[in-house]
Amino acid sequence: MDATACNGSKDSSPIFYLVGIPSLREFLFLPVSFIFLFFYLLILVGNTLILVAMVAEPRLHKPMYFFLINLSALDILFTTSTVLKMLSLLFLGDHYLGFSACFLQMYLFHGLNCSEAFILVVMAYDHYVAICRPLHYLVLMTPQTSAALAASAWLTALLLPTPAVLQTFHMAFDNTVHIYHCFCDHLAAVQASCSDTTPQTFMGFCIAVVVPFLPLLLVLLSYAHILASVLRISSREGRSKAFSTCSSHLLAGTYYSSIAIAYVAYRADLPLDFHIMGNVVHAILAPVLNALIYTLRNKDVKAAITKITCPQDPGHSGDP
Repeated sequence: MDATACNGSKDSSPIFYLVGIPSLREFLFLPVSFIFLFFYLLILVGNTLILVAMVAEPRLHKPMYFFLINLSALDILFTTSTVLKMLSLLFLGDHYLGFSACFLQMYLFHGLNCSEAFILVVMAYDHYVAICRPLHYLVLMTPQTSAALAASAWLTALLLPTPAVLQTFHMAFDNTVHIYHCFCDHLAAVQASCSDTTPQTFMGFCIAVVVPFLPLLLVLLSYAHILASVLRISSREGRSKAFSTCSSHLLAGTYYSSIAIAYVAYRADLPLDFHIMGNVVHAILAPVLNALIYTLRNKDVKAAITKITCPQDPGHSGDP
């Protein structure tokens, strides 16, 4: 569509109206908002406890836990960038979002999403070094190397969505733009524009393909080497321990799959609600699963959290 078809004024910024989930009945808004609030508080409290425990417990000052600190921080920021507006929409009926606020939310959602995908790659590499090259682990995974890997994951991912967001920012919009989503998603905003959406839709689709599949390929490559190394361990107990250490991390595939499903739905002939719910579930469920899979199943992390939350516990009274 030509930009001249827009009715927007050049003197004022457009206002975005978030439609939400079109098929969701109004009487369900309140119970759904309570469900979202419950999961958000679970993510916020759980990841905050994890962060405090890992920083406070000297035994957890290792590369693996350093990357888990990054993952927990990402989950808090990633969820906050979307869920607060979803709660405002469902609970208070506040559908409006300013022009700048919309694009800030868009950038944060996609940038933090990409960062998390790359942090999972870094964690897979850390496991590869720990299991396949244990004698070189302390040399290869120094604090400086760990910090550089984490910083690279953050920086690369936060730069990746920038071109798409900036180009969308300069597209033409009406004064009031109806976004068929619960938050300001890139492709939802593109489809609401009066400009030609083909280049932006194609760019968004390419990013959606690269972000899940390239990191997933690297993760699978790391775990293929880990699997080959584990199978060479002669001790049954050693193999069992190595498998138990890495088995939960293989569920990272579900994270990348949810990204792919959420975005590819725009290109496929699927109902609009399918895409919206895919993004919503990804924004809420992925951080919950991360806390359960990567940290709360870890005995050292659970012990550190127990030590902080129950300092008078008789079972820990003898700890130094």
